[in-house]
Amino acid sequence: MIRAYKFRLRPTVRQEQALSEMLRDHCSLYNGALQERREAWRHSSKTSIAYGQQSAQLKEIRTFDPERQGRWSFSSQQATLRRLNKAFAAFFRRVKAGQTPGYPRFKGVGHFDTVEFPKDGDGCRWDSTPHGRQTRVRLQGIGHVRVHQHRPVRGRVKTISAKREGRHWYVVLACDEVPAEPLPAAGSSIGIDVGVTHFLTTSNGEHVKNPRFLESAAEALAAAQQHLSTFPKRTRRRTKKHRAAARKVAKLHAKIRRQRLDHHHKAANVLVAEHDVIAHEKLNTAGMTKSPAPKPDPETPGGFLSNGAASKAGLNRSILDAGWGLFFGILAQKAESAARRVIPVDASNTSRTCPECGHVAKENRVTQAKFECTACDFIANADHVGALNVLSRAGLVLCDGA
Repeated sequence: MIRAYKFRLRPTVRQEQALSEMLRDHCSLYNGALQERREAWRHSSKTSIAYGQQSAQLKEIRTFDPERQGRWSFSSQQATLRRLNKAFAAFFRRVKAGQTPGYPRFKGVGHFDTVEFPKDGDGCRWDSTPHGRQTRVRLQGIGHVRVHQHRPVRGRVKTISAKREGRHWYVVLACDEVPAEPLPAAGSSIGIDVGVTHFLTTSNGEHVKNPRFLESAAEALAAAQQHLSTFPKRTRRRTKKHRAAARKVAKLHAKIRRQRLDHHHKAANVLVAEHDVIAHEKLNTAGMTKSPAPKPDPETPGGFLSNGAASKAGLNRSILDAGWGLFFGILAQKAESAARRVIPVDASNTSRTCPECGHVAKENRVTQAKFECTACDFIANADHVGALNVLSRAGLVLCDGA
């Protein structure tokens, strides 16, 4: 299995300064490579430049600018160029698929926060002082940086990344050959139905409360964003006060993200520990949170009819705050490690199908919380009904041998 480990770095003042310079110089390399591609395409010859051509120029660039480019790891600079190449590959894929392309953009120093070292031992070394009492990671041009290692690393370290989040620095290890840690058989299967009223409801009828972290912090976040917006555009990113206001907004968002992640890990741990098979709906959260298409008013040229965008925006915010996609990813990873099975099933009509007689009708869903079958008068909680149907469909998948 492949796993990632994230640890806090404890750099010295000089090391922190060097880390910032490393990010700055990699950002400059990324933007320079992007500019070269743009100019080549704008030329009358419509020349395209690939990763291989730009990677071949690195030796010359490092020789020309030894102070800013020559002191960093050659492999990490190649990884930065590959990062740009992936952005262009994704751009052309979206163009071919008829989606909104999103041409690769130049990165500001504040938006370029990660430098990757593709191989342990090539410009970097994990646990570089194994005989010392403190774990350290060696990064070329930085030195041996102290690491706050709060748990053991399993498997073989493949890549090492230095990442900045706000004012703090982290090291991210990608490891393969991580051994599985199977749990003893629990003899139980369960279906779950995620929602907004409850974060999830199980086929056993249990509800897990939706913590609504974004809603809880909405007042403080709105005040911080309002304060940030008071700075005139001409002074933005130029004053100490503006940078402090921007950091406060980022700090609030980071706290919400950590709270959500912690909640998802704990909820997934409970499910994986108690059940051998876990079934959930296969949801397209990106499609579910799309804004409704505008409705032109045929009687008023240039006018539009109401399309429910305002109410849909509130629902979208609640769905994104719940983070269903993130939770399903965490659940799948934990289940794989524990030798459990997670089965995504078709989500269509799970809350409109009667688990007793199988009758499917829109009218069965009386309210957001109540289910009442129009054929057999079966009454239950709508989320519980959805979880029961999810478990039933997972049983059919298992019977088919999928």
